[in-house]
Amino acid sequence: MKLVTFNRGEHTSVGVLIDGKRIVDVAAAISEARRDHSVLDVISAGPPGLNAVRQFVERDRGKSAHALADVKLLAPIPWPRKNVFCVGRNYKEHIIEGARARGVPVSFPKVPEFFSKPATTVIGPEAGIERHAKNTEKLDYEVELAVVIGKRIRDVTPADALAAVFGYTIVNDISARDAQAAHGQWFKGKSYDTFCPMGPCVVTADEFGDPSGHRLGLKVNGEVRQDSTTSDLLFSVADIISALAASTTLEPGDIISTGTPSGVALGMTPQKWLQVGDLVEAEVEGIGVLRNRIIP
Repeated sequence: MKLVTFNRGEHTSVGVLIDGKRIVDVAAAISEARRDHSVLDVISAGPPGLNAVRQFVERDRGKSAHALADVKLLAPIPWPRKNVFCVGRNYKEHIIEGARARGVPVSFPKVPEFFSKPATTVIGPEAGIERHAKNTEKLDYEVELAVVIGKRIRDVTPADALAAVFGYTIVNDISARDAQAAHGQWFKGKSYDTFCPMGPCVVTADEFGDPSGHRLGLKVNGEVRQDSTTSDLLFSVADIISALAASTTLEPGDIISTGTPSGVALGMTPQKWLQVGDLVEAEVEGIGVLRNRIIP
């Protein structure tokens, strides 16, 4: 299933996207529908909640569905309970282009390199990415496959890690490269407001299937900038989850963004930084397209 969080009037709810054009409001399947809901409510309800949503959609057969054009999609988890976990330098070709751009020898990490983005960075589809011109001259993009954890885990092996996944979504890891370089680490240059577009949906793990081999890419104003597959990952999704969960508890709703492939502005000659008005489209096969425009 493809789960979304959406606004319709003053109401925020959780829905299932069907046929790519309609949304069935499924809040009533998991709790009282009188309050606002998000995909996080379905995750928190556990397997019984997810089964209830499936049964609700099967019974409804689209009769009560809203047209996608009549609602506003939000980030599937508009306000994460924790920072979004991220992995740096995790696509082999991206590691090579980054080293070349910085004029340093190529070195591949021995273990996944983690950082995080605060909840204030999260925005949804079609929301504006702020240019932050007074604090960065080098605004960059990074399409990434993101994992949404479905159950509480710690110290899991890679063989058991994927069983903890609820689903997958898209994250665009927007980056201020000059701030990133100045601080000598990733957090600040990745953490300006609006720097974590997410969505358009969360695809449940059973529908998404094996996370290896999915194509992902990114366009700026229609120009292809990134085009790769998750087969180029240095550390697999299972390896990432296992490494992050080593002596660190992961909980339902935690989000892990797994790194970006080559083709970022940093690695281009000349470097094409994002500017006000640019339309950025991040796509992952099996999930959809996450569109955002750069705003002042």
